[in-house]
Amino acid sequence: MSDIVVFHSVLGLRPVELGLAGRLRAAGHRVTTPDLYAGRTASTLEEGFALKDAVGWETITDRALHAVRDLPAETALIGVSMGAGVVGTVLPHRPGTAGVVLVHAVGALPAGVRAGLPVQVHVADPDPIAPPAQVAAWRAAAERVGAEARVFAYPGLGHFYTDADGPEYDAAAAALTWDRVEEFLSRSRRGSA
Repeated sequence: MSDIVVFHSVLGLRPVELGLAGRLRAAGHRVTTPDLYAGRTASTLEEGFALKDAVGWETITDRALHAVRDLPAETALIGVSMGAGVVGTVLPHRPGTAGVVLVHAVGALPAGVRAGLPVQVHVADPDPIAPPAQVAAWRAAAERVGAEARVFAYPGLGHFYTDADGPEYDAAAAALTWDRVEEFLSRSRRGSA
């Protein structure tokens, strides 16, 4: 069993993150899903960014750090869209993190990431929120610090293709993404990611 934290998107803690958490629990993991918006959600990106701004990035990251405070050092971190940025803020405080999964965004790769950190990224291609040039720069940064990063790009899809409640949903690509995430976390648990 591994410990995993799933940080939600700019839309708030919704069925896409809760469904992933349920799937990972069924695979034998302990999963935490912090609600960084304290129960509020949005239905569009515009509403989500407004909600993020209303809550405030400092509050969001304080809540994230509080959520992981008592979890084991090797807890894996998953960020969904905005959650990738949250992972980037939390990761420097958790050098023993077993692995990182970023879905729908890459965020910034923090300085001081340990060499060999397993990282898996899933993005639409092209994605205006995670454009190919940004993904390429992130991949180069990961190589420079020695992270073991693998990027999966899903051509022709919309940004939030894993969200079954959204207009960009692609069932086949979502299933493939979650299968890859589950396998990655299983390997990380065995220490061979």
